[in-house]
Amino acid sequence: MLPAATHGAKNLKNNSYFLAGLIVVALIVVGAGGWWWLRPAQKNLSSPAAAADLMTPGPLGENVLGKEDAPVTIIEYASTTCPACGHFHKTTFPELKKRYIDTGKVRFIFREFPRDDVDLFAYMLTRCIAKDKFFPFLEVLFKQQDQWLSSSPLPALTGIAKQAGFTDESIEACRNDKKVFDGVVWTSEHATKLGVRATPTFFINGKMYTGALSIERIEELIAPLLKG
Repeated sequence: MLPAATHGAKNLKNNSYFLAGLIVVALIVVGAGGWWWLRPAQKNLSSPAAAADLMTPGPLGENVLGKEDAPVTIIEYASTTCPACGHFHKTTFPELKKRYIDTGKVRFIFREFPRDDVDLFAYMLTRCIAKDKFFPFLEVLFKQQDQWLSSSPLPALTGIAKQAGFTDESIEACRNDKKVFDGVVWTSEHATKLGVRATPTFFINGKMYTGALSIERIEELIAPLLKG
């Protein structure tokens, strides 16, 4: 496990659009590993104002799976270039979806927490794709994370996007879409106000946990909430 790095969300706004330097950043990403606290941190957003702030959707809207009235809401903040996030989505998330999301017990909200320009570009692509393709596209990014980060991330990432239906023209249009850029950055900056400092970070009914939770740990955490 690696100590968490300082999150530079605000610096993202200072980047020009932004391919210059992406390859250099990508090489750094390959060796950076996932953001992960050395021990789990918890934060209880118990006040009504804090809870309402947590549930405030970003300007681009939410990406949600599960029933709106599910007794448990899990919010994940993740990075597409974070190995710990990739591990969670390849191992834990399929079981979480099968056991709890698809059965109406958990409402799952995914939010962006980009840590570099490659990550930001990946998230812009997920926001430019059709809404019903968001989670399938995200799943591919995490499943193929090792491959597209181990080579030249930008060409590999655009190759995955083309397999999902993007063209050179639509990729370029997405890359230059200021509304999408600002929306992803807003979500990231809002996360820092909630106390998010590492990826992945989860809020389970308002309580914060960091690290790639196992399905056993999630079951332990939500069992009392399902009984309540």
